[in-house]
Amino acid sequence: MFNLATFIGQSIVFVIFVGICVKFIWPPAINAMRARQQRIAEGLENAEKAERALAESNEEAENVLRNARAEGQKIIDAARKQGASMIEDAKAEARLEGERILEAARAEVSQESNRARELLRNDVATLAVAGAERILESDIDRGKHAELLDQLVKEL
Repeated sequence: MFNLATFIGQSIVFVIFVGICVKFIWPPAINAMRARQQRIAEGLENAEKAERALAESNEEAENVLRNARAEGQKIIDAARKQGASMIEDAKAEARLEGERILEAARAEVSQESNRARELLRNDVATLAVAGAERILESDIDRGKHAELLDQLVKEL
């Protein structure tokens, strides 16, 4: 009977222990597990929201980059067109300047040619008078000489 009394005593202590556990320990443990389960569920939900927000941000970033690339390409194309236009304008201006310089050079050459002709006429007239003086071996009047030279210049 000794074993039976020990068994009954241990059973009563076990039942009291289980009753105390059910009354005082089990509800806080269950509440703690439920709170932890709720925090885990909220964490998972927040992770999913963050993942969706990240996907949306990535998509928005891609759109911004795509737009920036397109805008950059437009700016580059406009700069190329403006550069080509500036080059063409500079070429046209250079052609006009070259033509103006060429025309000025032609005019200067024409003037120099006319001056050379006049000098040559004067020299020819002077040589002709000098030759005529030597041939005639007489002095010609300078006033008449000037008139003759002017007529000779006009004829040449």
